Amino acid sequence: MLIRAQSVQPLTDFRVRVVFTDGTTRELDLAPYLHGPIFEPIRRQPELFRAVRVEFGALTWPNGADIDPDVLYHGGPPAWANQPDQPQAAQS
Repeated sequence: MLIRAQSVQPLTDFRVRVVFTDGTTRELDLAPYLHGPIFEPIRRQPELFRAVRVEFGALTWPNGADIDPDVLYHGGPPAWANQPDQPQAAQS
């Protein structure tokens, strides 16, 4: 069963409360995910961040930005973290 976002409520800073389709509720800090040109307006304009909504199970914004619910639910790294031009954490 795919778990998707069911509802979202903006909180303070870049935090949100997300209810998922399996009934779990999580408070998440989205700051680590808000990188790249499409997220820049969201980082600069608090009113745009607060316009977050759920569309087709993903968190979306009016400017077309979205965050995959699998990443939020399963705690995966932001998509940009695997880009070759991004510094990678040292492996021990």
